[in-house]
Amino acid sequence: MLIGVIADDFTGASDIANTLAKGAGPEGGLRTAQYPGIPNDRASDDIDAGVISLKSRTAPVKEAVEDSLRALAWLQDQGCGQIVFKYCSTFDSTPEGNIGPVAAALATALNAKGVVVCPAFPAAGRTVYQGHLFVRDKLLNESGMQNHPLTPMTDPDIRRVLASQIKGTVGHLSYPVVAAGTQDIARAIVEQSGNTDFIVVDALLETDLLAIGAALADTPFLTGGSGIAMGLPRNFIASGLAQKGGEEARMISGPGAILAGSCSGATLGQIEHHKTIHATFPIEVEAVMSGRLTAATLVNFITSQRDHAPLVYSSGSPEAVRDLQKYFGREAIAAKLDELFADTAKALLANGYRRIVVAGGETSGAVAKAVAESLGSPAMMIGREIDPGVPVLTIGEADAVALALKSGNFGAENFFEKALAMMEGGK
Repeated sequence: MLIGVIADDFTGASDIANTLAKGAGPEGGLRTAQYPGIPNDRASDDIDAGVISLKSRTAPVKEAVEDSLRALAWLQDQGCGQIVFKYCSTFDSTPEGNIGPVAAALATALNAKGVVVCPAFPAAGRTVYQGHLFVRDKLLNESGMQNHPLTPMTDPDIRRVLASQIKGTVGHLSYPVVAAGTQDIARAIVEQSGNTDFIVVDALLETDLLAIGAALADTPFLTGGSGIAMGLPRNFIASGLAQKGGEEARMISGPGAILAGSCSGATLGQIEHHKTIHATFPIEVEAVMSGRLTAATLVNFITSQRDHAPLVYSSGSPEAVRDLQKYFGREAIAAKLDELFADTAKALLANGYRRIVVAGGETSGAVAKAVAESLGSPAMMIGREIDPGVPVLTIGEADAVALALKSGNFGAENFFEKALAMMEGGK
């Protein structure tokens, strides 16, 4: 294995795994596997890029740091010479972390200085300019995406947010330097590395990310959103360390279902669109907390439908979610819903379901781990891209299962139906 990624949630892991597998330009990408948690065994020898999916985005700081360091140790044991810490392109975490503490712990373990920090993902409208994070034409805190129920992000100044979470120093590499190209970027990083722990790097275009990637060819540690990985595969391919690999196109047939646990604006719109065509079932949090609604309820609904794309969802407005969190407790609701979706996924597998689409980072983590445990196969191979940042994942051999793990804010309006179709070879 050449490059290892430590991702702080499961949908983000799929996003950057997709980027590494796809690559940029005719040279293509790397043969990439995503792992639901830290594996116990060695990776297959033909894997060039390994992406470990953690739930460190919302875990307590100490746990997030410990899990990330254990992931680092496993990746180093596989031979990785370059490590990427992947976080969301909205750079969201709690006031104490977890992005800063995890990044600092990994940097210390790798003896790295001048570590690049770049959450930019232009394809999804996320850009960094003058150290501030934008969502399309608005600052992050004015975009509507600042209201994540678990990790709100209300300050668009990445330098200020990161500096508040770590003891080290935070610098900035401005856009004119980035626009000047790879050599200027590399020179500026070296110049700042002597007295700076982390460097927030501006990026507005995909070509900026490619130039940054080229400048980081020999860097042992970097951090960012999935966009930071765009230019990395070509470094290994051009050096002869890897051959062109990329996405695996596998067709998985069998019944399909959709499990949605995100309250983002994009997912709410996708649910509303899906309702007009397909069977849907809303999950009432109060019923889940009281035990009146269980996985059996959801499985009975899904298996009773002739519809080829039934959807069950626990999604509400930010205001409704806040009210429920105040009454039941944020952690209690999250734990109950994770358990509900995980148990539902296991029961669906037992009923012959082989295609599962999931929306929401926490929900995706619960479902992916449940599926992996059921199949006893930890590696998920990266397949076709459904929409930017969301690939088809396949896990297992004879009874292979296809998954799509969608971040709440990703995907087109018809994403759910499109994902199920692409899993079995459609468009």
